[in-house]
Amino acid sequence: MNSIKDISFEQKKVLIRVDFNVPINDKDQVTDNSRIKSSIPTIKHVLGQGGSCILVSHLGRPKGVDPQFSLKKIIPELEHLLNLKVKFISDFFESKDKHKELDLKKGEVVLLENLRFNPEETAADETFAKRLSTLADIYINDAFGTTHREHASTTTVAKFFEIKCAGLLLQREIDSLQKLLKNPKRPVTAIIGGAKVSSKLSVIVNMLNVVDNLIIGGGMAYTFIKNNGGSIGDSIFEKDCLNDCTKIIEQARNKGV
Repeated sequence: MNSIKDISFEQKKVLIRVDFNVPINDKDQVTDNSRIKSSIPTIKHVLGQGGSCILVSHLGRPKGVDPQFSLKKIIPELEHLLNLKVKFISDFFESKDKHKELDLKKGEVVLLENLRFNPEETAADETFAKRLSTLADIYINDAFGTTHREHASTTTVAKFFEIKCAGLLLQREIDSLQKLLKNPKRPVTAIIGGAKVSSKLSVIVNMLNVVDNLIIGGGMAYTFIKNNGGSIGDSIFEKDCLNDCTKIIEQARNKGV
């Protein structure tokens, strides 16, 4: 993987996959800007090297176009953190005139509308990803929180770029994980959360070879509780994963976790 520090961004348009999936209140205000702040170093690095940025992200789980999940609400906070004007384009594939707005000058930043307004994003559609790739010269993935998902803007789009790299945030997280896996300071405790056991089975199993303690949290904890005969009320659990939970618990016991 190329290092962001080895790439020349002079006069280049850079498509940056960021993670702006942040909480927004009923006044359309960002209530926790930590994910946006985490993306700023990468954006500023590109701008400082003479490039321009096309930012893409998702927000929530919209079913089609839904103003409630519009990334336009992010603009004020993003402009505040960057201390510069940020363009917003909603229908970046619908109008030819919008492509003119993507003819950015160096130092400019544009944020595109919520990628998940397009079903092709979560389907990892190659045509959609290829169209995204035509917007820029270089691709950067700096969305650590969504990198595990096989979506058009994370895994598929990268295939269409000759020059691509991890952003500063993603690289830092990768370095931290490698350090943890190769030379951990004992005891190591991992906390894994989320809604679904099914999407994290391989992660949990692999972690059993590294950690001393494993804590299961979030919604998927209900599946483990249900498997152990506990009461979960009306909470949602994955019936198809109950056997997997049994195997994981047995493996953990055998490994002393």
